Amino acid sequence: MISHFAKAKTLYEDAQYHNAVFVGADENGAPRHAHKRSTLTIGEPYRGNVAGSDSRYGFNHIGINDRLYVFEAPIDMLSFITLHKKGWQQHSFISLSGVAEHALMHTLETYPHIRRVGLCLDNDRAGMEAADRITEKLKQSGYSDVSRLFSCSKDWNADLQTERRAPQLEPESEIKPALHA
Repeated sequence: MISHFAKAKTLYEDAQYHNAVFVGADENGAPRHAHKRSTLTIGEPYRGNVAGSDSRYGFNHIGINDRLYVFEAPIDMLSFITLHKKGWQQHSFISLSGVAEHALMHTLETYPHIRRVGLCLDNDRAGMEAADRITEKLKQSGYSDVSRLFSCSKDWNADLQTERRAPQLEPESEIKPALHA
């Protein structure tokens, strides 16, 4: 999945600080937006949009079916795809790089085959308030199939991290119920 985005030139590492750079391209493949995230694992990572980015273009993948999944951050989008790999390329995905809906609305205008929207925003106050606001805007724009998918943790990346820390059973191990005398 990472290779897919790297080959599409929408995900790369910057030379100066080794940040991950997530590129939002237009319908012709021209870069229009870039979001950087630090790869440091200690402390609060740097994240931010590159100056001059057009907020109508988020880091995305446009698939062939009519479903679009919407995320606040590129890392959450990639985490969600990692957690739900089967057939992921058929669907469309977009990161808003925040909670403003500019990239979502522009994507829906640009790709009319998308009719169903799954809001996968953070499971916190800002994400829930944004989901309410965006749902209302989508319904006013004629989108009746809008759903919300909630992560178990604050966001999809935290869910992925939790899954990766979960102990794995040996293939031959079996959990047996306790016997009562």
